This record gives sequence, C-alpha cells and structure tokens, in this order.
Amino acid sequence: MNTVKGIIFDYGGTIDTNGTHWAQVIREQYIKAGLTINDKLFRDTYVYGERSLAKSPIIEPTDTFCTLLEKKIAIHREYLNGVMSNTQQKDIARGCYQRVLETMEKTRNVVERLSKHYPMVLVTNFYGNMPTVLKEFALEEYFIKIVESSVVGIRKPDPALFALGVEALSLPPADIIVIGDSYRKDIFPAHTLGCRTVWIKGVGWEEETPQPDAQPDAIIKSLEELPTLLLPH
Repeated sequence: MNTVKGIIFDYGGTIDTNGTHWAQVIREQYIKAGLTINDKLFRDTYVYGERSLAKSPIIEPTDTFCTLLEKKIAIHREYLNGVMSNTQQKDIARGCYQRVLETMEKTRNVVERLSKHYPMVLVTNFYGNMPTVLKEFALEEYFIKIVESSVVGIRKPDPALFALGVEALSLPPADIIVIGDSYRKDIFPAHTLGCRTVWIKGVGWEEETPQPDAQPDAIIKSLEELPTLLLPH
C-alpha cells in the first residue's frame, strides 16, 4: 500500500456500522423490539423503505441521522400495515441510532488518524443530508469533498460516482484506495476505474463473491485494521 496517496470512503455500512449491512442492523432491532416477521416480509419491507427514500424527497438536507432513522422506520411501519406498534417503531429507530453511536466511538478514531496522512473524499449513496450527518457525528472536518448520490444524480454501482471522487482528489486512480462494505457497489466499480480497494467484509445483506479478475487488494473485518495497512510504521 506504499503508493497510496488518497482515500475514498464509503459511508453507510462502512463508517457508521463498521461493515454490517444496514438490513442486518435494522433486523436485529426488530427482534429486540419483539417484532417477529419472516425473512421475506422483512426483505420486502426493507427494500420498500429504501426505494421510497430514493424516489421521494422525504429526507430534508437539514435532517439529522436520528431524524432519518425515525422517518425510515415510519415507512416500514406503514408498509407492514398494523404489524408494528408505535412503541416498537420508536424502539427500533432508537436502537439503530444507539448502535451507530457506539460504533462511531471506534470508527471515528480510524477516520481521524487516516485524515492526518491522506486527503479523503466520501462517496456515498445517501439521501441529500450527508453534510448534516457528518456534522452530527463530528466527521465533517476529515473529508475534502462529499460525493452524494442524491445530490449528483448518480448512484452506485455506477463507476461514474467514484470517478467524481477521483476527480476531487486530483490523483491518478492507481494512487487512490477505495474502502467500502459492498463488493458490487464499492469494490468492483472502483476497480474498473483502476483504483486500489479494501473490502470491509462484515455481516452482509447477501453473499458476494469477487470476480477472479477484480479482486480487492485487501479484505478486512473491521475498520480498525486500516491503520496497520495504510499508516507508516
């Protein structure tokens, strides 16, 4: 990794949950709240929620992540039509937020350490409120640019979203390392641009198998492994 001169980070599922897919995070909170539904119904509910947020301007630019979660779980409740109670809705949103707060205690330190050695850009599929969320979690100072799907009109896995991150760093792709939790949405499209890649492979939404000619440069289980990979010893 000695040739790395800049970093592109994914956000959701990477920095905020340290490699755990958001479907898994929410599923765990469903169970803790006593809401038991089968896997297919949960999957349909989760997909409906994500598509609703992507299609409609439900999230305001000034919405915090706490507010975002409240709106997201409210959409789940609407879709489930009487299965989720008001108390369960609040408990699920609150539990998800607490999970992020606890995770950030670890991942923020990693991001801060790396920012002292590399210029960093955030490239994310998000809802238009990424600057507010970064400020909420005291992360805004570490990134020189935010490339957010709902703002630029391009979504992963389109490599064009990562190309904007490469442009913001003003570095050759081979000198940039992309860090993300999804092989399909992060690692493969970044690889097609010629970037180096680190796959944080945690608890995923579904099994992902790297293509033989598009292997990540490294696979890790936690962002806490990054300093060993990327910082001078």
